[in-house]
Amino acid sequence: MSFPPAPERFFASDNFSGAHPRYVSALERANSGHMMAYGGDAITKHATSLFEELCGTDVDVLFTFNGTGANIVALGSLLQSAESVICSEWAHIHVDETGAPEHMLGIKLQDVNSPDAKVTTAHITAAASALGNVHHVQPGVVSITQATELGTVYSIEEIRAVCDTAHSFGMRVHLDGARISNATASLGGDVATFRALTFGAGVDAVSFGGTKNGMFGAEAVLLRRGVASDRSGFIRKQNTQLPSKMRYTAAQFVEALTDDLWIQTAGHANAMALRLYNALSHIESLQIVRPAVNSLYPVLPVAVKERLQAWNFFWDWDLSRSQVRWMTSWDTSPDDVDAFAAGVLAAFSAQ
Repeated sequence: MSFPPAPERFFASDNFSGAHPRYVSALERANSGHMMAYGGDAITKHATSLFEELCGTDVDVLFTFNGTGANIVALGSLLQSAESVICSEWAHIHVDETGAPEHMLGIKLQDVNSPDAKVTTAHITAAASALGNVHHVQPGVVSITQATELGTVYSIEEIRAVCDTAHSFGMRVHLDGARISNATASLGGDVATFRALTFGAGVDAVSFGGTKNGMFGAEAVLLRRGVASDRSGFIRKQNTQLPSKMRYTAAQFVEALTDDLWIQTAGHANAMALRLYNALSHIESLQIVRPAVNSLYPVLPVAVKERLQAWNFFWDWDLSRSQVRWMTSWDTSPDDVDAFAAGVLAAFSAQ
């Protein structure tokens, strides 16, 4: 069979994309002269103040290198001895971090069955039956992902219910926000939406992702002041997540938060996923649903999948049902989407 020309960009992951030109420019501007290390510089202080304004409440801001590190620092700041973390069976901390939270923090992850990748109040209540039993690890933190690893999105009401239930049992709540930008863009697209989804709903710690949204190795941990450990800074250093030249990480967040660039780029990625859905949703065998954020999870015949992956690579997702993931990025263009859709149609026509 003959495929049309492949799109310029891949549909495998938003981790494949390069850095947004404005973030590259921000790095260049920060790259001048000497500045205090380890966060003592003016750029880091500015980024911290912008995050405090974004959150609308008192938070401590810890910049980190990557998402796994951010999650470890956030969880370590919320956990006490002999406690566990309740999370979805699909959670990144459970599936895709090589056991790092358990290895680095010496804790137990308790994953719950969740076909939509969401933790519910029922999950929390069931886990709470272990509280007070000396033979059982004590559930101390509930970790949710927004948007989830299956592209679903918690509503504000769902997050508030999770937080209220967790807090009623003395647990804290962590939000893995590797794609919080996409969720924010999907559910309202403004700062008020972010606040309502996070600290306004009762979340205690947020891993705020930048790398998947066009930044260069930039993540941040946002901790509700008074809830997280006062040892959080030491936990970050101990877990190798303290940037010495922090100005480079902070400069990107200054650029992102000054005029909501972080929401604009995520909104574009979401729109490109919707464009792809509209181009292919008529193929019933794909079993795709309208995307909430920037990912689709179609089911492909093996032969079709292999031809497409050789033409324009993307990841398998659930091999048991031949499900794959297609993901758009901040730099995915309408032409990329149209070219990829044309390739999918060509692969099906060759069956």
